[in-house]
Amino acid sequence: MAAGLGAMLYNIEAAVSNFEFALSCFSVICAAIVPILTMRVTAEERKQRTDQLLYALPITTVQIIVGKYLALLAVYMIPLGMIAVYPLIFAQFGEVYLPTSYGSILALFIMGAALIALGVFISSLTDNQGFAAGIGIVVILLNDYSVSLSEYVSATAFGSTAALVIPILGLGWVFKFLTGNGNLAYAVWFALMALVAAVNFANSTVFEGLLPSIMTKLSLFDRFAGFVNGVFDLTAITYYCSVIVFFLFLSIQSLEKRRYN
Repeated sequence: MAAGLGAMLYNIEAAVSNFEFALSCFSVICAAIVPILTMRVTAEERKQRTDQLLYALPITTVQIIVGKYLALLAVYMIPLGMIAVYPLIFAQFGEVYLPTSYGSILALFIMGAALIALGVFISSLTDNQGFAAGIGIVVILLNDYSVSLSEYVSATAFGSTAALVIPILGLGWVFKFLTGNGNLAYAVWFALMALVAAVNFANSTVFEGLLPSIMTKLSLFDRFAGFVNGVFDLTAITYYCSVIVFFLFLSIQSLEKRRYN
């Protein structure tokens, strides 16, 4: 529906031949679709205790998570398959540059795959699917608007250093949740804080503008904008794939922790 609306606005009413512009509308809808798609993937099973049946089967947690993830990708590919027909239809009535159109569709698929991996991880942390959906929407929206928000955060060395405390605390919490070892979490937190303090003491200029730069580079949606503008960015594809692997790994570790507890 979103891609159809974008196609109507850009390709039909505005008579723009670049179909990839229409995909920018669909990417925003991902913020609502993906959390709803992934919220039940493990949270509902954990709530109903049906996950115990999975643990009793002769399959690994890797197979469980990857199987669920591939099933979600299959569902996600259904609307993308419909969207893939649009450029061919428009090509019958005008000139459409198919390489950039399908390159953007491929990028949209991989970006969606990265968001789905994030949603699977969030779902693995709770047994409340509403909570999983809510957190997923907030995280994806923050990622979507991170470039705009980066203009309003402090670019000073002190501001960036202070802001780094939040992700360091978050990383320590992830270590504690996945390993159940509080001492390890505190050790990781202390080591990272000591590293930040040492670098700041040695050369504080390293942290100037660091926070806005990190917020910009972490944005999945900002990298997709390059594809919409006709640039096939392999760096963005690599980043998307890295996000997929990272969050699937965390999901597996989360499930592994519950399986043996």
